[in-house]
Amino acid sequence: MLVGHSYGGTVISEAGIDSKVTALVYVAARAPDAREDFAALSSRFPTTPVRTGIETHDGFQAIAEQAFIDHFATGLPKQKAETLFAVQQPIAATLLSEKTTAAAWKSKVSYYAVSRNDETTSPDLQRFLAKRMNATTVEIASGHLSLVSHPKEIAHLILVAAGVEE
Repeated sequence: MLVGHSYGGTVISEAGIDSKVTALVYVAARAPDAREDFAALSSRFPTTPVRTGIETHDGFQAIAEQAFIDHFATGLPKQKAETLFAVQQPIAATLLSEKTTAAAWKSKVSYYAVSRNDETTSPDLQRFLAKRMNATTVEIASGHLSLVSHPKEIAHLILVAAGVEE
């Protein structure tokens, strides 16, 4: 089983085609179709506030501190949000526009945790992706980092996907 949060959904959509993978769990995650222009798809949904804080320098992107705390780490205690900001690593500016060659969710059992109060990835986009992949879906009253703010709910979904809990 593979679990992906945010951009990690792109990774599990590609890597999940391996025959050893039995299920996919997406947490407020991207879930592109093969060769899909995910930026174009995303533009059909409301723009989220975190976008105003994206900074690009020397071919890399990161989220500015205030945008990270207010919109990426929504719902977390300020000290926790500041700690997570401090360890944030920049990504290649081209990373989010790269296309996958596969969409494992088309052939694998999939689960999706929608973050209802997400200010990074539109909740409407998350719902669209979950529905498109016919995923077993839960909605969590959380910002983008539901795995930090609601770990029990995310762990439960993962255990359901693993067949350990109902």
